[in-house]
Amino acid sequence: MKNLLKEEALNKRNSLAKEEILEKSKKIGNLLLSLSQFKKSKTIMFFVSFSSEIYTHDMIRQALKLKTVVVPKVVHHEIEPSVIIDFDNLIPSRKFGILEPIEIMNIAYKNIGLVLVPGIAFDKEGHRIGYSFGYYDKFLKKVPKAVKIGLCFDFQVVEKVPREEHDVPVDFIVTEERVIECRK
Repeated sequence: MKNLLKEEALNKRNSLAKEEILEKSKKIGNLLLSLSQFKKSKTIMFFVSFSSEIYTHDMIRQALKLKTVVVPKVVHHEIEPSVIIDFDNLIPSRKFGILEPIEIMNIAYKNIGLVLVPGIAFDKEGHRIGYSFGYYDKFLKKVPKAVKIGLCFDFQVVEKVPREEHDVPVDFIVTEERVIECRK
């Protein structure tokens, strides 16, 4: 079931035109920036989008003017959060080609107030299907007090996502159409 959900959501997402991704991403960014949780957080960890994901590059550039921005760098199969000052200093990683910092500018995990989480599919209880590497679930356990927000297109919100013991659900999901407060 998990693989079928993943395949359906990825196929649908990959069929979106670039203009549609940008248009929907702009709406998601506007909703995100209007959230009190975003406004209150001094330090926000973004994922740097790639392929047909929600386009976060503009959101990151905008947030850099207002907040301390952190992005992931994968080191030894784990996410290391790194503060960034300038989006244009990110380079493609060797493994996935996702933009990340050249060097890590450390930040204490406790200082990260909000984490934006990618996913292939989410359910309304905040569970998600990721890319099957477990990077985010491991990382999210290290920031238990941070608000966790999944960003996705509305069609990626499904009835139920299969769960595993190690999964860490998000607190909110933001799509181009709505903000979902996940039931705990």
